[in-house]
Amino acid sequence: MELGYEEGATCNRDGCNGVIELEPVKNCSCHLSAPCWAHENADMCCPECRWRAADDPLCVREISCIGLGALPYVESKPRVLDQTKIDWVAEMHTNSSMIKKGVFPIGTPRDEVEKAVRGTFGGRFERFDERAGLFKYIAYTD
Repeated sequence: MELGYEEGATCNRDGCNGVIELEPVKNCSCHLSAPCWAHENADMCCPECRWRAADDPLCVREISCIGLGALPYVESKPRVLDQTKIDWVAEMHTNSSMIKKGVFPIGTPRDEVEKAVRGTFGGRFERFDERAGLFKYIAYTD
């Protein structure tokens, strides 16, 4: 069975028949400026088994926009990583490096994963979990 990640989908985690929904929002300020930060950043959850997208390593927030106007901002959007291939999201790190967090099919050699995520000037694994198929890589870009 396919696991549920979107609102209205059946959870299917460990036989759970709960329906995925948006978690309740605290400190809503939509009355000032809708949609508010709390609503834009609310995660999916299953009220039956207590699964939360924020706690699932396959559910990530990917940078979708960086604005440098009067008030600089970084906008992100949710995405589920595909564990059938080497898949990752990039996060800001320093002015000369970036973090690449992701997944890979179990059994994929470490050097093959590094080849896919290596920065212009190399990099290093901060974490490489062969059993779970998860990694965190610091890529040197400048």
